[in-house]
Amino acid sequence: MGAGTLLISTLLYLYLWEVAAPFWAWAIVSALLGLGFTFFTGAVEAWLVDALNFTGYTGPLEAVFAKAQIAGGISMLVGSVAGGFIAQATNLGVPYIIRAVFLILTFGVAFFMMHDIGFTPAASTGPILEVKRVMQESVDNGWKNRPVRWIMLSAPFTMGIMVYAFYAMQPYLLELYGDPTAYGIAGLAAAIVAGAQIVGGLSVPLVRKLFRYRTQAIATLTVLSVAALVFIGLTSNLAVAISFLVVWGLMYAAALPMRQAYLNGLIHSDARATVLSFDSLMGSAGGVVSQPLLGRTADVWGYSTSYVVSAGFQLFALPFLLLARRENAVSDPISNGPTLIPG
Repeated sequence: MGAGTLLISTLLYLYLWEVAAPFWAWAIVSALLGLGFTFFTGAVEAWLVDALNFTGYTGPLEAVFAKAQIAGGISMLVGSVAGGFIAQATNLGVPYIIRAVFLILTFGVAFFMMHDIGFTPAASTGPILEVKRVMQESVDNGWKNRPVRWIMLSAPFTMGIMVYAFYAMQPYLLELYGDPTAYGIAGLAAAIVAGAQIVGGLSVPLVRKLFRYRTQAIATLTVLSVAALVFIGLTSNLAVAISFLVVWGLMYAAALPMRQAYLNGLIHSDARATVLSFDSLMGSAGGVVSQPLLGRTADVWGYSTSYVVSAGFQLFALPFLLLARRENAVSDPISNGPTLIPG
């Protein structure tokens, strides 16, 4: 469903570009694109963790999430650089055609090769009762679970900021570069984040050695990420901005596997996808508020100011991370590895 929806919305993007559609049409298709990603959030991660648990995996979860992050970073690195320069050599439509081809391949892999193991789906009781059940599971296994609740409450201040910081970086670097048509520079911004994602994944074993607790690591990396955003906003030099973009990407990439391991060690299999999706919803809700405000800030005072403001938003995540540390959750100590809860 996710790959299929993204394929349709990508082709619609291509059509809207071809006919020079009005802004409202782009907004509707963008909402459809967002819908496509919601099918992935929670479901893919839950599928992976349940399969690992079923096959008897006993290693640290961070290692698995880090490898997935490295693979994604490599793909993003190749795609962003190639996409930027392909667009510059041809036009903006060609990368979307290539994206559509890869989404067809993704659909084929998901449909024919991904089989659920370690998870038994419940019998459907109808759409209305199912929605009620999902909401109740989100509350019982997520909101009422105190360690999970604090991590989820930090999501609006981190996830939404991450999306803005990434997408605003492309026009911001173009502005610093002085040429708004230099699509290669825009692709370079995505490539830098992808490279940071790869290195951040590789750095997870080092992070595990530096900290005793996952929440401690997440909080420290969050503070360093905030500092990087401040410096990105304060500089007017392209090279300096790129340097701190690398730092920001590294901090976020190193923290994400820790966060995933912490949450998955506290959620039962039958509620895993639901709670992880609810966590994603919390992050998206933060983006609904922060991204328009930051965009308006950029309109009025410039991208540089918006990065400083975004750092302030992200800093609000720190109190919730510290509250999570006080809970002494079973999945928090790094030395103990993950706590995989069977279904």
